[in-house]
Amino acid sequence: MRPFTYERPADVRSAVAAAGRPDAVYLGGGTNLVDLMRLGVATPRTLVDVTRISSRAIEETGGGLLIGAGARNGDLAADPLVRRAQPLLARAVLEGASGQIRNMATVAGNLLQRTRCPYFQDVTKPCNKRLPGSGCPARTGDHRNLAILGHSEHCVATHPSDMAVALAALDALVHVEGPDGARTVPMPGLHRLPGDEPDRDTVLAPGELITAVEVPHLPFAARSRYRKVRDRASFAFAVVSVAAALDVAGGVVRDCRIALGGVAHVPWRAEAAEAALRGAAATPEEFARAADAELARSSPLPRNAFKAPLLRNVLVRTLTDLAEPAEPAGFAESEPVETP
Repeated sequence: MRPFTYERPADVRSAVAAAGRPDAVYLGGGTNLVDLMRLGVATPRTLVDVTRISSRAIEETGGGLLIGAGARNGDLAADPLVRRAQPLLARAVLEGASGQIRNMATVAGNLLQRTRCPYFQDVTKPCNKRLPGSGCPARTGDHRNLAILGHSEHCVATHPSDMAVALAALDALVHVEGPDGARTVPMPGLHRLPGDEPDRDTVLAPGELITAVEVPHLPFAARSRYRKVRDRASFAFAVVSVAAALDVAGGVVRDCRIALGGVAHVPWRAEAAEAALRGAAATPEEFARAADAELARSSPLPRNAFKAPLLRNVLVRTLTDLAEPAEPAGFAESEPVETP
């Protein structure tokens, strides 16, 4: 690990100024950054610790929920407001990691975690994301768990966050403070497709700090689900995942929100599937038609082509479950969750 300096600013403006310098990065829970530093993938010269100045509050506002950037994932998953109004968000966080990791990881850090592509994490291999222009060996190599949507010749990596998939489905707004002041960034929109600049994960400018995440109130989000398929029963990254909320009346889909994980460089909002569903009958046949509309945009590689039919099946099953009149909303009051 390369030697680095450590700073702990007293306020947001001081943090922004410190992180605007070359090779300076923010430190929150450190659950991803420290791993990358140990691997030699991340080599910052300065760590700017924002744990003392990042809000950990989770508050109900007139328009929804406001979640502080420093809120621990464990607190978010256990919060009664989240579990009641946005159960897919709570479930996505629970599916994302072990209790120990959730109780260290922050909301902002979760959004900004980097890909687990094996070539990105191995500094002995070329990787356009780590070293622009060096190539993407994953395209002809080990790409089983990589992207089938939105990838480019320069990168087929996937975004690893479960929480980000739920937030993309819920039209979350990311509050940011930077050298030029405050702004909000919508989700989807925070994360970038790789294009010809795969080293840029997000639209954030140097020094910009996430201060909060706003989740607008969505009445039918209480009837929602996050479903994740992974290679083993213990905590692992998604092969594919689906975050969905469904509003059905009289057997017809009035509205819906769908986002997909494990299949793209970004949390993928399934806009084609949503458009196909609005006004359609709430039946497995229509759900399959909507899934096919989304997958028409996919371009699997030889060793991850299985993801397309898998994703289709998971999406149809999730929507079918949500359309059932007896489908429970939210969490049972007695359902346990690890807390700090």
